[in-house]
Amino acid sequence: MRRVASLALLAACGGAQTKATPSAETAHVEKTFTPAQIADKALPSIVFIQTPNIIGTGFVVWPDGRVATNLHVIAGAREATVLLNDGRKFDRVEVLAVDQAHDLAILRIPATGLVPLALGDSLAVKPGEHVVAIGHPMGMGNTVSDGLVSGVRKIDPKHTLLQISAPISPGSSGGPIFNERAEVIGVATLYSAEGQNLNFGVPVAYLKPLLLAERGTPLAAFATEVDAALLADCTGEEVQKAVGQIEGAITVGAPLFNKGDAQGCYDTYEKAALKVVAALKSCPGVRETLLGALSAANKSQDPHEKAWAMRRSFDRILSAVQAALNTVEDQQRKATPKK
Repeated sequence: MRRVASLALLAACGGAQTKATPSAETAHVEKTFTPAQIADKALPSIVFIQTPNIIGTGFVVWPDGRVATNLHVIAGAREATVLLNDGRKFDRVEVLAVDQAHDLAILRIPATGLVPLALGDSLAVKPGEHVVAIGHPMGMGNTVSDGLVSGVRKIDPKHTLLQISAPISPGSSGGPIFNERAEVIGVATLYSAEGQNLNFGVPVAYLKPLLLAERGTPLAAFATEVDAALLADCTGEEVQKAVGQIEGAITVGAPLFNKGDAQGCYDTYEKAALKVVAALKSCPGVRETLLGALSAANKSQDPHEKAWAMRRSFDRILSAVQAALNTVEDQQRKATPKK
């Protein structure tokens, strides 16, 4: 909050002062809110995001339709729906900026006059502080939970996470984490199924630089650009072998999943992914996609989540390959002389 330097200004004027009771402003007392009050202030600015493969949460950060969320909520998706708290639904979604290292994205929808949430100082967050998280866990809208900052975890010199005890579940990703002053200090990003109330958020300090972006890319075009990068440095033979392994795994695993054998499905997907990773000599994008999915799956004890983590990575790779084939076909059509 901005400090008002009224005392300094009065002293500069040199006028005599009468003794008065210190005001809240001069004493710099900051107002705090209960979880119910924070929810009342924030809910109009919380959004629900749905793509063909995943659901998530976002929140308004600018009146012109800018919405913050996790990158993994929209990664690989060529279409998405953003539902506002007032019931308005938007299918035209642009990507303004992303931070892959911190799993953050700024989207823009064609809406104006929205109420942005206030962003706080995540660098000042300390363990033991009270926090409130709002999101759409498992699609259950506007769920409010509270807890404490359990720790500030420095993963590496450029990456810090806020560990919180406020519950986070699938669908909560991208939702805001508030301090007691109703300021967003973090973005809910992941949880561990292996530990009770072991949840994490990305400090909002990483989000603030992304707000300066102005040029938007339609979501479908953004996905195409990401797919092109995913296949960079891959040989045709490597791509063909990877696609064969993945399609074969889906052929076996998907029926197992549909019969209720999610663990059997995951085991099939995991085996195929490890074979692909071991066989690739280059193709770093495909390797990182599969290794990231395996890492995410290993953090969960739910076989359904584990299977879906792998399937999303498979679909992303197959989508990238199909997009590349479509590009080649378009180029061939343009190069073919018309009769």
